[in-house]
Amino acid sequence: MVIMQKPRSAAVPLEAHPTVLALRGRGAPAPEPLTLERVRAIALEAGADDAGVVSLEHPDLLDEVGPARSALPSARSIVSLVLRMHPDDIRSPTRSVANLEFHRAGHEVDEIAQRVATALSALSHRSINPAMAFPMEMDAFPGRTWIVSQKRVAVAAQLGRMGLHRNVIHPKLGSFVLLGAVLTSAEIVGSAEPLTFDPCVNCKLCVAACPVGAIEPSGEFRFSACYDHNYREFMTGFEDFVEEVADSKNRADFRDRVPIAQSASMWQSLAYKPNYKAAYCVAVCPAGEDLLGPFLADRAGYLEHTVRPLTSRVEPVYVVAGSDAQSHVAKRFPHKTVKVVRSSLRPTSAVSFFRAIPLTFQRGPARGWRATFHFDLTGPDAVRATVRIDDGTLQVDEGLVGEADVLVQASGSVWLDIATKRRSAVLAVLTRRLKVRGDRSLLTRFAACFPR
Repeated sequence: MVIMQKPRSAAVPLEAHPTVLALRGRGAPAPEPLTLERVRAIALEAGADDAGVVSLEHPDLLDEVGPARSALPSARSIVSLVLRMHPDDIRSPTRSVANLEFHRAGHEVDEIAQRVATALSALSHRSINPAMAFPMEMDAFPGRTWIVSQKRVAVAAQLGRMGLHRNVIHPKLGSFVLLGAVLTSAEIVGSAEPLTFDPCVNCKLCVAACPVGAIEPSGEFRFSACYDHNYREFMTGFEDFVEEVADSKNRADFRDRVPIAQSASMWQSLAYKPNYKAAYCVAVCPAGEDLLGPFLADRAGYLEHTVRPLTSRVEPVYVVAGSDAQSHVAKRFPHKTVKVVRSSLRPTSAVSFFRAIPLTFQRGPARGWRATFHFDLTGPDAVRATVRIDDGTLQVDEGLVGEADVLVQASGSVWLDIATKRRSAVLAVLTRRLKVRGDRSLLTRFAACFPR
């Protein structure tokens, strides 16, 4: 079969092209000046329940500049969006109902953000809408994968305050909100009035409801406990599941390792978006003008009908062996089933190990003793760091600071293998790939503070 090609016409100079001539005749549209009031009206019309704006140069958003301008080089401002969730769904002890609402609202946030971005672009301001949650830039995992820290932006835009549970509490809508954002090249005139009070009422119901004790009454937060359980079917929890498949000798061995209900739950998260295992901290929170009334009117009733159905649930709770979370479940929720899993926060380099240890640190094994560790790691993955453990507290500094009780010397790759249990520390010492000066027994105590 012969394909007849269209004969080429004589090339038209760019300046003589009809489209160019038409555009030259009209002139370039001038971007329309924008104010906070105008942008907020656009957001509310698009479906948001509240909205604010903040300059990308805001002092609290310094960490956002690089990722934001990587996605939109001309970005100058961020529009922060708030969407109300249905509280009764989120509070349901039947967690499929809660997760359905998380996903429904999340999809709506992304749709609203897209409408806002389109409207701003129509006014000649380049605008994009990063995802409310997923998809993210997974090429960077386990480092920063998100383009915009939605919580940080919302707080900077005066739309709420970060609560004890590490969720943004809106002064009217409380914790039952999802957040979105639009990056725009517009320089938006005006800023919101400062939020002069903290919407959190310090009831500490989030402390009582968390099955892994991630939220401590003192305000400390056990990040790894929350991540290992609540986000079990996200990212590295899925990797752990795949490794169980790979390590199993046969199907019977796999079924002994992973009960059929857990396999079905993982399948459901893959097929219908990942499901949270708890998020009880949001469910029990009474804060916010629209929500606080029933708690004030009948606190005992609120505990009975909102908190107790979640805390009394019989369910698996995912913890790392030797972690504070494991101790918490056994003490506080003996009716729940402990499932020991690998840590979801796995370092891929010596550098990432030391960046992550404030998140994986366990205060329980660190109580009652103190020591200072110097790490002098060489090679392409070189690190020089000082780690101080003092009766349940942790401090990490760059460089070798002060006097050390223990000096650890190795290449970064050897230390990573030891930290991830790919290499025996004893064998590394015998082969002189790991050198330890000082009380070596302190390294055993050190390792117990970062179980994997």
